[in-house]
Amino acid sequence: MADVPGECVIGVDLGGTKAIAGAVDSRLGVHYRTRRDVPTADLPALLRTLTEIVEEVRSAIGGDVEAVGFGIPCLIDQDRGLAASSVHLPINGIAFADVMAERLGLPTFMDNDGNLALLAEHRFGAAQGERNAVMLTLGTGIAGGILVGGEIYRGSQGAAGEFGHMVVWADGPVCGGGCPNRGCLEALVSGTALVREALAVAQRKPQSKLGLALASGREITGPLVTELGHDGDPDALAVLAGIGEWLGIGLTNIVNIFNPDVVVIGGGVIAAGELFLAPARRVLSERALALPAEHVEVLAAHFGAESGMLGAAVFAREQLGRRVRA
Repeated sequence: MADVPGECVIGVDLGGTKAIAGAVDSRLGVHYRTRRDVPTADLPALLRTLTEIVEEVRSAIGGDVEAVGFGIPCLIDQDRGLAASSVHLPINGIAFADVMAERLGLPTFMDNDGNLALLAEHRFGAAQGERNAVMLTLGTGIAGGILVGGEIYRGSQGAAGEFGHMVVWADGPVCGGGCPNRGCLEALVSGTALVREALAVAQRKPQSKLGLALASGREITGPLVTELGHDGDPDALAVLAGIGEWLGIGLTNIVNIFNPDVVVIGGGVIAAGELFLAPARRVLSERALALPAEHVEVLAAHFGAESGMLGAAVFAREQLGRRVRA
């Protein structure tokens, strides 16, 4: 059993292909964490896997859990408490928090994964103390969150912040999942896009390190490209720089529209760090209007790929507190 100083909440960051869960105390200490792939086409299997993940964490810390928070890659119908629309998972139209609360026997709360990643970064991380901020998390897809006047902005129906589906290239690649569009930021900057571009290099240049890795049977993954990039491989660096430049175009639109104090970049792709953030900042400085561009900072998430999980825990604790006070 993990050494837990007091009651914890469990935060779950559900992505397009995997989930990260952790037991988190009131000071944001993580006392047990787990990560596993999730079924992406079968709703009963997905719900069963998520139940198992939470129960694993609960068992590891002795079962003393106050609540569970889920960050999910989905538009949220806040009025009806529904997972309204997801392009990656079969959860459309279900009262996700209610379903999981019944399975777990615990108070359960949900919000969009991008909102909750930003919540963690605003409360404790890279956006702490800021009044106006934007966050993008780059994983299988792209989640986004908006902070206006110190509060998460969710839009009229809870669907704001879908920066991943901002079109930046009208005739670009087809976007994945259920998105009907082409040239979305998600199709050009996500972890999926990174793998697609790296695989194209491996196939086009069989004597490159990426090509040799593919020929040897290794899967071309984001972590492999990042590792090669940090080692100075020119092809991996070129792929990461290309991703960064498209990110810079997306950031230009965001900065011109929102004039934020800070843009925080998180998700698994952030492991590449300055290899793609530096090109993104360069493009932003070249393309954005001078006043907002000179003001904004573009920062890596303080909590890296765990912002979403920690934000889900923060959200659960705060929502539980509101429920108790009411």
